[in-house]
Amino acid sequence: MEPQLQFIPLRSRTDALWAEAWHLYQNSFPACECWREESYDRAFGDPAFEADAVCCDGQFVGLLFHWNAGSYRYVEHLAVSPALRGRRMGSHILSSFCAEAGRVVLEIDPPVDDISVRRQHFYERLGFVTNAYDYIHPSFSRPFHAHQLVLMSRPDPLTKEEARVFADFVREHVLRYSDHLQPELPRIL
Repeated sequence: MEPQLQFIPLRSRTDALWAEAWHLYQNSFPACECWREESYDRAFGDPAFEADAVCCDGQFVGLLFHWNAGSYRYVEHLAVSPALRGRRMGSHILSSFCAEAGRVVLEIDPPVDDISVRRQHFYERLGFVTNAYDYIHPSFSRPFHAHQLVLMSRPDPLTKEEARVFADFVREHVLRYSDHLQPELPRIL
């Protein structure tokens, strides 16, 4: 039986579920992929940005932060509470989201070890395909360390032009809420 998920929009850091979502966020992602908490105050005012606390049976189970880029949705952060990992909760969250969102783009670490290979396979089982473009993403916070990521998309691969448009969206839209004063260009090489 599929869990009955609720995607509860977070509209400010004063929302009831923000503290749980923020705690999970801080403990789920490397520092270079995280924003400072106060940066969300500005992002909440951007109609393209959406932050959802995900609940099941009234219990907080995860978070999904994403961007509406018009022709696709960019999943920036997805995390499941550690106590619920391994129970397919991430699959249920992302499947539910994708069913409503249509085309979806996300980034993962290059598949170089067991964890990153499993992560890639997780997304592939959900219908994502790996795009064969070299993609360099700037970090969101100081100290800045650009890092290579892999672009995945669903349901189809990105063309090279679509990958460039995505990189432009990250540079021109998403990075304005990071620590960058002059955003570095995420690059398709």
